Amino acid sequence: MQKVDVRLEDDLTGGPADETVHFAVDGRAYEIDLNARHAARLRNLLAPFLEQARLARARRPRTTASRTRSRQIRTWATHHGLAVADHGRLPGNVIAEYQKAHSAEQRDRHPSPAGSGRTRRSGSRRKQ
Repeated sequence: MQKVDVRLEDDLTGGPADETVHFAVDGRAYEIDLNARHAARLRNLLAPFLEQARLARARRPRTTASRTRSRQIRTWATHHGLAVADHGRLPGNVIAEYQKAHSAEQRDRHPSPAGSGRTRRSGSRRKQ
């Protein structure tokens, strides 16, 4: 069995480090190996900002499917006279209109069986 000894080096001074500190600024994540004194100093410097900051939700990465759906919604909205930007987040009302139109389209394409609603199962008896 092989034993691996991992030693961190302080990224500021080159001496031994005690921990890796993770942080993010402007949407970019960083990590730095620091000794205990430097890690405490970094946290102390950030403390006034962290006290006023709010936690952000984790961002989901954009997928090909989500980009395709956004493109479809933009095309539909433009065709129906709704103003949308070429890029960026789609307004909630535009997405709602798109979904409403497409759910109606689905109902028209696949109508429910005649006399839809609750149907009795065969063999069930009715109380008299």
